[in-house]
Order: sequence, then C-alpha cells, then structure tokens
Amino acid sequence: MQVPLVSSSRLARQREIIEVVLSHGWDYMRRLLVGGKADEPDIPPPAVLVNILTDLGPVYVKLGQLLSTRPDLLPPSYIEALSSLQSTVPPVSAEAAEAQIRQSLPRSPEALFESIDYRAIAAGSIAQTHRAVLKNGRPIALKVQRPGIERQVERDMALIRDVARLVSATQFGQRYNVVGLAEEFADALNAELDFTMEAGYTDQLRRNLSKSRWYDARQLVVPEIIWDLTNSKLMAMEWLEGVPMLKADLPPERRSQTTTLLFRAFFKQYFVDGFFHADPHPGNVFYLQDGRVALLDCGMMGHLDPRTRNTMTEMVLAIVNCDAQRCAQLTLQLAEPLQPVNLAHLESDYTRLLGRYYGLSLDQLNTAVVFGEILEAGISNNLRWPANVGLFTKSLANLEGAARQFNPGVNLIDEVRPLMVDLFRQQLVGDDPIQALLRTGLEFRNLSLSSPRQFSFLLDRLSSEQLKLNLSIQGLDDLRRSIDDAANRRSFSTVVAALIIGAAIVATGRQSSQGQLLSIALFVAASLLGLWLVYSIWRSGRLR
Repeated sequence: MQVPLVSSSRLARQREIIEVVLSHGWDYMRRLLVGGKADEPDIPPPAVLVNILTDLGPVYVKLGQLLSTRPDLLPPSYIEALSSLQSTVPPVSAEAAEAQIRQSLPRSPEALFESIDYRAIAAGSIAQTHRAVLKNGRPIALKVQRPGIERQVERDMALIRDVARLVSATQFGQRYNVVGLAEEFADALNAELDFTMEAGYTDQLRRNLSKSRWYDARQLVVPEIIWDLTNSKLMAMEWLEGVPMLKADLPPERRSQTTTLLFRAFFKQYFVDGFFHADPHPGNVFYLQDGRVALLDCGMMGHLDPRTRNTMTEMVLAIVNCDAQRCAQLTLQLAEPLQPVNLAHLESDYTRLLGRYYGLSLDQLNTAVVFGEILEAGISNNLRWPANVGLFTKSLANLEGAARQFNPGVNLIDEVRPLMVDLFRQQLVGDDPIQALLRTGLEFRNLSLSSPRQFSFLLDRLSSEQLKLNLSIQGLDDLRRSIDDAANRRSFSTVVAALIIGAAIVATGRQSSQGQLLSIALFVAASLLGLWLVYSIWRSGRLR
C-alpha cells in the first residue's frame, strides 16, 4: 500500500509544479512534466527563474543556491540572480522545534542545558538555529534539521531526476550531462541533510586555519564543534558573539587589516590546503566583539587537488600578465574537450578578453569577473570545466565582492602579491625541501631503471615490424573532405569530356538517323552535366 501513497504524493507535487511554472509563463517545463517532446530547453530569464524556484519551496531554493555556485554552467546574469536567492521559509513553531530537538539529543534537554530557547534565531530551507547554555555555563548554538525535510527532498529530487532523464536526449542535456548534474545536486542536498559531514568540514577548516605564516591565526576563528551533542540531524557548536561583517562599524585602518586577513586566509585555503569555504558571502563572515573575524556555515566546501592548485596559481599569474597564450594552454590542462578544440580560436578569444584589462591599474581589476569570463570563453570553445573550478570561481567572486563592499579601495592582487613568491616556492619544493629532493631523486632513479627496458622493447617492435602509430591530427577531416570533393569534380569533368569527345567522333562519321540521334544525345548530356558542374562550383564559392 506504500507505493500508491508515494505515487499520489509525487503526482500532487507534479501538478503543483505545473501550476507554478505556468503562472510564470515557463511552458517548456509543463510540456516535459506532462510527457511532451523533450526539445531543446528554453530557460526563462534570470528574474523569472528566481521567482519560480522561490515559489516551489525550500528544496528548489536550495537547488538554485547550488546552481549559483556553478559559473561553469550558467552565464553571469543567472549566477548573480541565483546568488541573491534566499529562502523565505518561516521557522517552525517552538513546540515543533522542541519535539525535533528532544528526538535528536542523546539525553533530555533538562539534563544537558541550563537553558534553551526553542524559538529560532535564524531559519533556512534545511535547518534552523537555536541558542542554548550548557550546564557548565558555556553558550552554544544548536543547528537542528527542519521536521519532514528529508521526505520533501526525496520527493522533489525524484522529480528533478525524471526531468533530467527527459532533457538528456537533447543536445543541451548531452553537453552539460544533466543526468550526472542531477545526481551531483542530489548528493549535495543529501550531504547537507547529514550534519555530521558539515561538522567534519567545520573541524577540518578550523584546524587548517589555526596556523599560518601568512597571517595571525589568533585573529581568525571557526566555531568549535561539540561532538557529544552532534549527529546527523543536530549540530552543536561554539557560540560566537558578533555581527555580520558589513554591519561592523570600524575605522578605515581596521577595515584594511580585516580584508587583508580574509584574502590571505582564503588564498591559503585555495592554493595551500586545497580545501576552501565555498560560500563566503557577507552573512557568513562575522566580526566578533573581541575583534576577531569568524567564518560560519561550512556546509558547502570545495576541494582542489595539488595539480589543479598548481595550474590555478599559474592561471592567476597569466591573467595578471594578460598572457592569453598561457591561459589557453592552462585551460586545456584543466577542462575536458567535448569535441576537438581549435587552439588558435581559444587563444584569440582570450587575447580579446584580456586585452580589455591591459593597462588597467590593480584597483580597477576584478579578478573574480575575469575568471568568470575565462570560464565563459572555455565553454563557448566546447570545453567542460570541472565542478571544483566553478566552485573556486564562485567562492572567489563572493570573497572579492564582500571585501569590496566592506573596504571599497581593496584589490585582491595587491593584497596577495606578497604571498606569490612564497606560494610558487612552496609549489616547487613543498614545505620540506629535503623530502622534495629525495622524491625527485627517486623518480629519476625509477626513470633510469625503466628507460633501457622500454628502449629495448621499442627496438624489438621496430625490428619485427610490429610497431604501429596511432596519430590523431586536428583538422584532417576537413582536408580529407576537400580532397574528396576535388577528386569527385575531376572524375566528373573527365566523364563530361569523354561524352563530348564521343559525340564528336560519332558526328564526324558516316551519319545515319540513329547516329545523329546518338550524337545529339551525347552533346545534350555533356552540356547539362557540364552546366551542373559549373553551377555546383559557383555555389561552393570556389569558382575563382
């Protein structure tokens, strides 16, 4: 009896979605949901898309927020609109919150807390936050999952998967791998439903930022997790008293110090740790009463492997130097080609793009905007960027945007320039030069041992005539088609000439009525074929 209930629930939700998208004029989604033809998608304008996602509720709001972290998928206008997407879901009642908290705690609240406020101090689409005081007098924050949100996520994600499977048959769906994208979003939503993952991310970020030679680690704080009270539906953490960064009333000198601290801390996350806060918008950066800066909400984190970190570091340097050729080379190291890439065209696009920034002073250069345009140029050249690069670009855009609002005269490159030499040195030799030297020596030793064997194998293949070369040359198909066309026309011309010569031979001989008819027929056929050949060459534009 359970299946019909689920089916009727999904059917009711489907009707609700159709009503919402129809009210906003998005007919394409209605056609998909009622089993229509899955033709190429027509995405509504950014403002309309935001309104649709807002009306569809918390899960779709969260989907929009996740999409806002993917500048590798959507144009900047959509990213900007979706970045402002906030859930308007009101907090659940104090009674419902109390029941959820009691169910999630290992013991009763009376045994654990001196006091607890069941009225939420902040509410989101997935969870809401409450303030409590432990028996030892320590204030903490309790982040509790909204009741029923798991069933809502499961129901809505099933519909999103259905839509993705329908769209996957289109060129758009294949280009962006929408089925894989739907699964990626499902994994991200499920991860947000498991607060132990966010707690683990918070702890890891706290450890990573607790020491650095680039900044004073005592001035930066990430909330401490209280693991005894944390589980998949409830997260307990240190209470930090402060205000959002943009609401802090600080003198210019202190604002400059704070932005420098943030830029250096995030560059350490990006290029040293490879583990970074992916959503540093102004609401997630607090200025505390004791003068420290706090990073909150570690539910969305990004990862960059060492190879990607090295490439991204070089990309920053290439952008600053307006080196389009190097940008194109680094792009091909990062992105996946969906079809053969025209390197000259990619370099031309980057030359045009970076040429707009040539000669600008550093305070006029918005690095995040340039990175976004780099992603756009790659996409237009049939390249698919990895998700972590899009997440990095979004994180950098949020950071730079928040910093410019807080301290309008700030510039990212100017702030991190003192770190660049240290960063390149670290990427060359690592934290331990001796270990790097030993590793390099070991690799040379392995190369020296394997090279003679591989060279001997190559000679054996050459001597036994078993060596085969597998070459792939870009642009060869166009050349082959041109040669085929030329050969066909040459053969056609030969046939026309043969018909004319044959007609002439027949005409010069002793004429009979049959011979005259044959001669005329050959001349007519040759004339028609010749005219058709001339017309086809003229239509191809290659008459001259």
